[in-house]
Amino acid sequence: MRIAIVTDAWYPQINGVVTALTHTRRELERMGHEVDLITPEGARSVPMPTYAEIRLTLRPGKRVRTRLEAFEPDAVHIVTEGPLGLSARAFCQRHGLPFTSSFHTRFPEYIQMRLPFVPLEWGYGFLRWFHGGAVRTMVTNQIMEQELAAQGINDLARWSRGVDTELFRPRDEAFLPEAGPIFMYVGRVAVEKNLEDFLRLNLPGTKYVVGDGPARASLEARYPEAVFTGFQTGEDLARHLAAADVFVFPSRTDTLGLVMYEAMACGVPVAAYPVQGPCSVVTPGVTGHLDEDLEQAARAALELEPGPCREAAQAKSWRRATEEFVTNLAPIHPRPMTLLNPTVNSSEDG
Repeated sequence: MRIAIVTDAWYPQINGVVTALTHTRRELERMGHEVDLITPEGARSVPMPTYAEIRLTLRPGKRVRTRLEAFEPDAVHIVTEGPLGLSARAFCQRHGLPFTSSFHTRFPEYIQMRLPFVPLEWGYGFLRWFHGGAVRTMVTNQIMEQELAAQGINDLARWSRGVDTELFRPRDEAFLPEAGPIFMYVGRVAVEKNLEDFLRLNLPGTKYVVGDGPARASLEARYPEAVFTGFQTGEDLARHLAAADVFVFPSRTDTLGLVMYEAMACGVPVAAYPVQGPCSVVTPGVTGHLDEDLEQAARAALELEPGPCREAAQAKSWRRATEEFVTNLAPIHPRPMTLLNPTVNSSEDG
């Protein structure tokens, strides 16, 4: 098939959505599909207020329309609810094209953390409208299905995640110079990640924060005993993760937390709160510990063996996840004449 994937989340952002799309495109092409990934790359954009690392594409309607008309996709998938996603949604609805969407980020909660006066219901009202136009909305796990269904978002399907177990693997060499045990967080350094709950813990050894974001400077100043490395990618990221003794994931809002699979693939157990993302990834007492007392979870995880963590991650392949993605798509068949003979409509240029 010719599959168009539209996303506002793309490099230089470093997050689970970008990682998942990178691997999904690779697997789709290995399976013989042709992929057009429509991203903010090369377009005029502005930083998102309070979240400068996310770029918002300016007036993307013409860009999206031109790409979709030229590509003539057999299926359209919209990843994000930003300007590109909105333009793709408008194009599909205008031309009677079915499309699928996916839910990755709790933007209503994240907006309220930054702007407390904005009601959650406003955000979820927008999400109901946005995803209500999709044939299916893909989510990563059953808990997310239940929560979105309770918010009135229906027609949900599962699209799980994988992990690169060749890159993320146990390593024998000593890498980090600080005293162990090493308790590590990897990800964005932002208010929604709840990092202070990790940094305040009374733990032996050394705390590591691998990543960057708007909260880094203030946290680094308040917790000078922790090591902040900034963003790491590829081999460097894998070496950092493999050097940890416990991966601590303090977020209460992540819909999954792909980096937990990456830590487990390195043989590193996870300590986290018993909330949606970790509950979907961690087997308590086997690949980590979940507890409302995060310090207790971290100390207990320190006693776990690396073997079961590695085995659990090896069961998560990107090929299998991508097969789920393909099954969930809504093929455009037969192709409407409006797509074969496009007409310019200036109202789509917003």
